[in-house]
Amino acid sequence: MLPKSTVGKKIVMAVTGLILVGFVIVHMAGNMKIYAGRESFNAYALALREFGADFLGYSGALWIARVVLLVAVVLHIASAYQLTRHSRAARPVRYVQAKAPDNYAARTMRWGGVILLLFIIYHLLHFTFGAVGYAPGQFVPMDVYSNVVTGFRVWYVSLFYILAMVALGFHLSHGVSSMLRTLGVEARRTERALNALGPIVAAIVVAGNISVPLAVMTGLIG
Repeated sequence: MLPKSTVGKKIVMAVTGLILVGFVIVHMAGNMKIYAGRESFNAYALALREFGADFLGYSGALWIARVVLLVAVVLHIASAYQLTRHSRAARPVRYVQAKAPDNYAARTMRWGGVILLLFIIYHLLHFTFGAVGYAPGQFVPMDVYSNVVTGFRVWYVSLFYILAMVALGFHLSHGVSSMLRTLGVEARRTERALNALGPIVAAIVVAGNISVPLAVMTGLIG
């Protein structure tokens, strides 16, 4: 499934990363509609399911997007795992004094990825299927606003989401710039902008996503 060359694996990782970063940004922007109220947020959720219904059926486009994202996640993780194994095999004995990684985000990419994978699974079970995090009868299909409010009123669920978003922030902070360099966006005049882009994207996404559970917990949304 993956290219045999290291360069090929890096390109797969970068392309799938681009898909996932695009989704994260769009998803965060959609989440902000909750501040417009119940009707607006639920209408947004319904529009996602009705998009392309004439050709693909109800929720058809949404499920295609989910499959594409799932494939991207699997390929991203697989390429990261294989690249890590290749790196270790090429250097079986650690240096006595290894060169320090560029920053904390770079050092935590691997564990951050594991945390995010667990978060994705929980997030789907929680808000998409209503299989966890709700008492019987609390999850109401298509009343997305109420489901979000009810879900985030549980303090440890909100805390888990906030911690997961912090992990996402570290991942984006290092990953966005690295991804763009792999895809060839690199020059002396763009170096400073590339270094700044990752932290900027991370800060916007994390701040937006974290604001929702905080707003529910503080009573701003309810």
